[in-house]
Amino acid sequence: MITAQMVKELRERTGAGMMECKKALNESNGDLDKAVEILRERGLAAAAKKSGRVAAEGLVETFVSENQRTGAIVEVNCETDFVAANEEFATLSKNIAKQASITNAKTVEELVEEKYIADNNITIKEALTALIAKLGENMTVRRFQKFSIDKGVVHSYIHGGGRIGVLVEVACEKDSDVVLTVAKDVAMQAAAANPLFLSREQVDSETLAKEREIYKVQAMNEGKPEHIAEKMVEGRIQKYYKENCLLEQLWIRNGDYTITKYLQEKSKEVGAPITVTRFVRFEKGEGIEKKEENFAEEVRKQMQQG
Repeated sequence: MITAQMVKELRERTGAGMMECKKALNESNGDLDKAVEILRERGLAAAAKKSGRVAAEGLVETFVSENQRTGAIVEVNCETDFVAANEEFATLSKNIAKQASITNAKTVEELVEEKYIADNNITIKEALTALIAKLGENMTVRRFQKFSIDKGVVHSYIHGGGRIGVLVEVACEKDSDVVLTVAKDVAMQAAAANPLFLSREQVDSETLAKEREIYKVQAMNEGKPEHIAEKMVEGRIQKYYKENCLLEQLWIRNGDYTITKYLQEKSKEVGAPITVTRFVRFEKGEGIEKKEENFAEEVRKQMQQG
C-alpha cells in the first residue's frame, strides 16, 4: 500500500510533483529507489536540483478577453534568454496569462495548484515541472494581476518582446472606440514613462516622508537657510508627483498635455467622463538579484565532477 509518508519522502528526494510521485510508487510497487529511477528516467527528478538557480529572465505576458472587460498580466521567469525565446516556454506563459484572467486565485501559490487550462489532467505547477525537466532550467510563475470592469475597457501593451508589460483599466459609462484609444495611449504611457502611482493620493506617507528627508538634506547641503530649504522641499515634492504619478505625467505623444488634460479632452469628445481606474506595469526580472555566473568556471567545475 502506498502511504502519504512514502509520497512525501519521494517528493523530498526528487522534487517531483505529488501526482508523479504517486504514479511512480504505484509502478514500482512501493520501492522508493525504483520510484526515484522511474522519475529520473522521465526527467522529472531533475527539476529539484534546478530549483535553487536564479530565474531572472523570462517573459511578461498579458491576456485580454474578446469583449475587453477582463484581462490579466503575468511574469514567468526562467534562467536564460535562450529558454525565454523557446516556443514551448512562450506558449506556457501565454496559457498562464489566459488562465490568470479567469481565475479566482488570489496568490501565485493558489494559481499554480489549479488545473492547467491547456491540459486538465495536470496542474500549472506540474506543467512547469515537466518543462523544467525538458528544457533543463529552473522556471517560476513570479506574479500576476487580474482586472475586470463592467463599464469600460481593459487593455494591455507588451514592449520589447515580453520585457515590459502593462495592463490598464479605463472606466466610461458610454461604449466608444475613443475609450479604447485612450486605454491604448495610457498603456503605452505607463510602459514608456514608468509611473510608480496612478495619482498623488496613492503615494503612501512612508514614500513621501523619505522623499522629503532626501530633498531637505539636499537643500541644506546647498547651504540654504532652513525656511528656504522647506520651500524647496515642497517644490521638489510637486516635481516628484509630476514625474511619478501617471495622471500628472506629461503625455509622451504631446508634451503640451498631462494625462489628466488628455483624459478631459477625450471625455468631452465622448460626452461622458473617462477615468483610468488602475494600471499595473511589470518589467521582467525587476528586483531579482541575478548571480553573475562565470561560464568557464562552471564548465571547469562540471568537468571535475564528471
